[in-house]
Amino acid sequence: MKGLMYVNKDFPRILTLLREERGLSQKKAAEALGISQPLLSHYEKGIRECGLEFVVRAADLYDVSCDYLLGRSAERRPSRQMPETIIRTEHEESFAPSRHTRTGIINAMNKKLVMQSLHIIFDILDRIDNIGLSTEISSYLSSAVYIVFRLIYSSNPRNSQNMFSQAEHIYKGKLHAVQTVCESNAENIAFGLPIEEYKSVDRADRPELSPERLETDYPEQAGSLFSLIQNTEQRITKTHF
Repeated sequence: MKGLMYVNKDFPRILTLLREERGLSQKKAAEALGISQPLLSHYEKGIRECGLEFVVRAADLYDVSCDYLLGRSAERRPSRQMPETIIRTEHEESFAPSRHTRTGIINAMNKKLVMQSLHIIFDILDRIDNIGLSTEISSYLSSAVYIVFRLIYSSNPRNSQNMFSQAEHIYKGKLHAVQTVCESNAENIAFGLPIEEYKSVDRADRPELSPERLETDYPEQAGSLFSLIQNTEQRITKTHF
């Protein structure tokens, strides 16, 4: 499986040099970065890939731009001109950030991970060709977008709630219930159990997938999906109930 798209062979070397320039031990640097010393050692040796959040924390700690840390720029400080950190392919929209900020770079990278991962998901759904499965998965994803957008929109109390018909104090619980039902329906359909008017997916139509197959079928998008999976599983590992 490929590593994160934005990390290259220069990143471990630069990360190590910056720490040594500050005269920090791995233990002290790891404490400042909020990770364990063994994990920082793996990052510096290039054994493991890191997430976007770590890149931002390291850039802040060493007072350099993310592009410098990633070996994409010789300039240590962010410049007014946004470097071409994201390459546009023939059939992609531009993922270049609109703001000249470190957050803009992170947003552009996350946008790329999500959109290219969705490209793979919907292409696989096209090949499966099951209306029920596509409907339930699309409803689940649409609910997630609704929740996120309404959260951002409602953070400013001056924004009118007139565009929403569902009351603010009840929509979250209902939408989480909707997502649970959509996920359950999609799982049943995918595993061969029909749901109401929807037929289940025939065994012969269930896709044969592997990291190698994904890389072959989606050479431009697979890396983003792998990165999204890795980032999400890192968040799961760090979450304690």
